Amino acid sequence: MDQQKWQTLHTYMTEQGLDAMLLTTPKHVYYLTGFLSDPHERFLGLMIPREGEAVLIVPALDLEAAQQASSVKAIVTHTDTQNPYEVLQAHLPAGIKRLGLEKGDLTVSRFEALAAVIQATDYVDVDAPIRQMRMVKTAEEVSRIKKALQITEDALTAVVRQVKVGMTELDVVAELEYQMKKLGSEGLAFPTMVLAGEKSAMPHGAPGNRAIQAGELLLFDLGVAYDGYYSDITRTFAVGEVGAKEQEIYQTVLAANLAGIEATKAGVTLASIDRAARDVIAAKGYGDYFIHRLGHGLGMDCHEYPSVHGENQDLLQTGMVFTIEPGIYVPGIAGVRIEDDVWVTETGCEVLSRFPKELQIIGV
Repeated sequence: MDQQKWQTLHTYMTEQGLDAMLLTTPKHVYYLTGFLSDPHERFLGLMIPREGEAVLIVPALDLEAAQQASSVKAIVTHTDTQNPYEVLQAHLPAGIKRLGLEKGDLTVSRFEALAAVIQATDYVDVDAPIRQMRMVKTAEEVSRIKKALQITEDALTAVVRQVKVGMTELDVVAELEYQMKKLGSEGLAFPTMVLAGEKSAMPHGAPGNRAIQAGELLLFDLGVAYDGYYSDITRTFAVGEVGAKEQEIYQTVLAANLAGIEATKAGVTLASIDRAARDVIAAKGYGDYFIHRLGHGLGMDCHEYPSVHGENQDLLQTGMVFTIEPGIYVPGIAGVRIEDDVWVTETGCEVLSRFPKELQIIGV
């Protein structure tokens, strides 16, 4: 059990005058207890009173797994025929007036069922302290991200060797996802993206039956889950020799990626990192073709706080993990994105992703 996390929450409850906090997001239950599950439609909750012992409420079919994994030893179950909110009610501290909830997680129907048994006078959103904790990653959390990256990059290394002219985007996707699972992935971070030629100019394009051709760019965006944490990288390759325009776009994006990394250090604004990369692209005349933010936080979610964009004046803190992924997308011609995952350190940042970034020729 990470006592510092629990102390942070108890301090917050005292400051806000909360009698208790109920966490229902499975990732946050895992974050605090070590028990990771997908309860589907069943109720999962972690009740943390300001004083006294925390209680973990799980579906009965998850009891054994919770007992093995959870640092919280007070575990209560409910069956499929029980009302989980009545079970919860029996284990609530007496006289709750102010209850902390994850308002972004609860549906209206769940909140109404919860409010009917708790009958507090105030319900307070507790996103702020949890987001603040999650934003600063420990070395142990980073080691899990690194393992997710290793799986991702090993799969990419294996599959780019197999790419041949005539394969479809979906052929390559299928091979990537097979390799990632074989190497230990616990799931995908998001639907794997492989986009060829003019389709690479769509930042969120969908792979299909388009055949890969010689003389074009091929963009890969992929990531996996491992032990509750995610990876997310993008690399762009040349299928055989590509034209001068494609090479210029690639080198511009690479320079922007490196500029963003160079600008990353504790104490600067997130906006300044975006600007450092964006200025490189604008100076080459491609500013109108960089149409998204520079990056996003990475951890227990593939997209989490912080958002690295030109209006975010929040300061970087040591321990943040996020992506740096500049791109240039010229409609009907080609797109390039190069994405790394970085960890802010005392001396700058550590680039967690290791896959080479020079333009590689494949498929020949």
